[in-house]
Amino acid sequence: MGLMIQFPVSTEEADRIELNNNSISLKSYGLPLIFWGYLLAILTVVFAMALAVKGPIVRLYETGDTINQAIVIGASLTMFLIPAVMLCFFFYEKVITKSNTDLRVTHKIFWIPLYTKKYTLKSPGSFEVKHFMDSPNVAKMQGSSELRGFENKGYFQLFLTTSDNKLLFLDRHSRKADLVKLKELLSKY
Repeated sequence: MGLMIQFPVSTEEADRIELNNNSISLKSYGLPLIFWGYLLAILTVVFAMALAVKGPIVRLYETGDTINQAIVIGASLTMFLIPAVMLCFFFYEKVITKSNTDLRVTHKIFWIPLYTKKYTLKSPGSFEVKHFMDSPNVAKMQGSSELRGFENKGYFQLFLTTSDNKLLFLDRHSRKADLVKLKELLSKY
């Protein structure tokens, strides 16, 4: 699994990195184009469903019965919320800003900051990459070369250590090399 939210790991990727007076801001990448195709397909199906039930829903609402009207409102809300929530996933952005021992993680939807969390690091380089595997590696335990492609490789997590010695999760990735580069990039600033 490639994990969806990926950060740049080099200062050469200037469109996703902002360097200011001894601070760095990393912006996550958007989803690949194939996912936009999936979104278009999902939205087409939801639109077709909404068109198909429009007539019966209007007639059901016009009956005046409170329960029928509640059902119509719930179904209409669902038909509206599915595309709205899907679009929010596609316009989600995570920004990590670091300056010396101050680190700020901001979550944005449609470029609007919704939630920001600030941390004070133990030291400018107090980041750690750890391997994580949540289930037993059954294919590897079998020892068969035929099952090699089914081995669970897990993923890697990037942790930060705060000034009060708490180890907190920052990011994860399926490739250790990318997290190590991200760790080194954040440690420089």
